[in-house]
Amino acid sequence: MENTHFYEVNVSWEQGRKGLMSSPVLNEHIEVATPPEFSNGIPGIWSPEHLLVAAVNSCLMTTFLAIAENSKFNFSDFQCHANGKLEKVDNKYMISEIVLHPVVTIREESEKEKAERILQKAEAACLISNSVKSKVVMQPEIKIKND
Repeated sequence: MENTHFYEVNVSWEQGRKGLMSSPVLNEHIEVATPPEFSNGIPGIWSPEHLLVAAVNSCLMTTFLAIAENSKFNFSDFQCHANGKLEKVDNKYMISEIVLHPVVTIREESEKEKAERILQKAEAACLISNSVKSKVVMQPEIKIKND
């Protein structure tokens, strides 16, 4: 596998504070807009702020899945809630912190330590988290599935 990859994304303005995001290699288009917290922002549409937090969150999941697969680790469920903090820093708006709350459900108590190790490896290896200035904090939880 090569060490360099490129991901093409296009945005075209539609009207007001709204545009359409696409990629020539993807089937879906995503409406994007200024969030409602800002002047003329539009509620109910993905914003760049949502997409940044979503990128970190989904990268943690996909990295966890890859490491779990390579480690032959079987789990019952993976869910992750993420919360991004937007604030002014040095008179500029930025997502200063993203808190991830992954919850991994396992079948046996004996798998708990392995689940925690894989989550820690996923956090360290997540390429999106490693690419942003935001502080990324992970607060994991491991659940035991009671059948």
